[in-house]
Amino acid sequence: MTQNPRKTARLSVAPMMDWTDRHCRYLHRLLSRHTLLYTEMVTAMAVIHGDRDRLLGFDPAEQPVALQLGGSDPEQLAEATRIGAEYGYQEVNLNVGCPSDRVQSGRFGACLMLEPELVADCVEAMASASSAEITVKCRIGVDKQNPAEILPKFIETVAARGVLSFTIHARMAWLAGLSPKQNRDIPPLDYDLVHQIKRDFPQLSIGINGGISSLEQAKMHLQRGVDSVMIGRAAYHNPADILCQADRRIFGAGGDSSAEQAVRDMLPYIENHLQQGGRLNQITRHMLGLFAGRPGARGWKRLLSQKAHETGAGPEVVLAALAQIQPQ
Repeated sequence: MTQNPRKTARLSVAPMMDWTDRHCRYLHRLLSRHTLLYTEMVTAMAVIHGDRDRLLGFDPAEQPVALQLGGSDPEQLAEATRIGAEYGYQEVNLNVGCPSDRVQSGRFGACLMLEPELVADCVEAMASASSAEITVKCRIGVDKQNPAEILPKFIETVAARGVLSFTIHARMAWLAGLSPKQNRDIPPLDYDLVHQIKRDFPQLSIGINGGISSLEQAKMHLQRGVDSVMIGRAAYHNPADILCQADRRIFGAGGDSSAEQAVRDMLPYIENHLQQGGRLNQITRHMLGLFAGRPGARGWKRLLSQKAHETGAGPEVVLAALAQIQPQ
């Protein structure tokens, strides 16, 4: 039985290109039953014309999981949303935050902050195409925009077409002069503006993203009044620190999970992946940070890094790496 994303989104793991693939999400789900997970961003054109099973396929155990789309053509986004809903995604999120050159050249991502009416057309078309919940992930502004001026107008314009849920990365995106990596760190964070948006639009679900690296920080933002917190790189590089206690501390549900048990629970999934012709390192690359900061973590990471790419590598490599970890 799948869960409604709206009810589980107090905490989510951000969509991250090349990182939050199906193997990563399966691991994260073993660590937290309730945290909302996202796919990598997929362009609408890729969904329509590409290998859909590869791009959209997921294990039912990953639910609740949401699909993030990139694009700026309402008809294409509507078709991609319809296809995504058929695959079982209950939420489809429109990317209005990615600052990469490739995304800009396709006229989507953060540059759409400059075109709120187009974004409104897109989400309206997406909503008409399926019963999936349509959400938006955006920045507070781009380049020379004044966030305090443009962000409320952007939210108001898009919400008027039926979007009830926004996740706001609390940084500007500087489209000229900064790389995507620099755009994740250099523009200053303005958490207060995101919290002000929540006060200005109490009827909307407002999530906050950017620079949040612990459950303590997540709880602080929730206590200040936003509806949800999205964590990106910290959840990827230190997944156990973020996710093992999330169900209890954020959702008030159940006890804590353990990284050791998650590794053992990954073994049948790994076996199945290998039987389908996959390679071990396609999965274990997402597991390198599981024991960050713990005695034996260096041995765990070194063994997986050295052995998982070898032909014929299987679960025995993972178990040998796990033996490096000292019990807590």
